[in-house]
Amino acid sequence: MNNKLETFKKKLIYRASYRGTKEMDMLLSKFVHKYIDIWNETYLNELEEFLNYEDEVILNYYRDNIKRNGIEKNKISEIFKNFKI
Repeated sequence: MNNKLETFKKKLIYRASYRGTKEMDMLLSKFVHKYIDIWNETYLNELEEFLNYEDEVILNYYRDNIKRNGIEKNKISEIFKNFKI
């Protein structure tokens, strides 16, 4: 695997693991670690966009399926919605 892609993956892992709240750190880091090595670059780019949302928006989407906060429906958001720790 190329060095640029590995660096990108490490960046995504870091962003998922250090969100600001322990609950989101755990949820997103487990989600990312589960899939990061099997996703292609397109999925990883969608993941990067997903990680740009605020913790509250992501958590509301995960818990209550609240979509009005602007989370785009794509493969990453669907996989995340169905993800169980």
